[in-house]
Amino acid sequence: MPTREHEEQFRLFVRQQWGPLTRTAYLLTGDRGTAEDLVQSALEKTHRHWGRILRKDAPEVYVRRAMVNTAISWRRRRRPVEVPLLASDTEPVPDAYARVEQRQQLVLALRQLPRRTQAILVLRYFEDLSEADTARILGCSVGSVKSQASRGLARLRGQLTPAAPPPPVRLQGEPA
Repeated sequence: MPTREHEEQFRLFVRQQWGPLTRTAYLLTGDRGTAEDLVQSALEKTHRHWGRILRKDAPEVYVRRAMVNTAISWRRRRRPVEVPLLASDTEPVPDAYARVEQRQQLVLALRQLPRRTQAILVLRYFEDLSEADTARILGCSVGSVKSQASRGLARLRGQLTPAAPPPPVRLQGEPA
């Protein structure tokens, strides 16, 4: 049975961690509404075991592990994907803010990685956690975090590196 002190500690934890948790959830899901649902779900699981978590684990570790596991579980169930009605809906719209566009491309590329690799990159580079903390959250070895992060970064670089422009087209009879 949660005590009044535990309830207050949980409220304080939620107030302090809502922003960082929502950011992590967004990077895991790619959608603001789904990210908020993911944080709510993870916090609900955390609240149920709050007293035990305070004694045993760091709450940040527990809630992030719950978020990663829930996101992977949701992905396995695979919700129906929205289908654009027009071909123009799938084309990126040029934006005056190149940085915003780069971030969007990065998030899309991140979405294409395996869920475990995606979780490692989010925790290591977006949340700025150490390899040891990332391994502890995901319940794997530091070596596994290093190797999957390396492979994931290589795939991201390959997807985000601009392609070389095509060679110019030469018309027949035109000097080279």
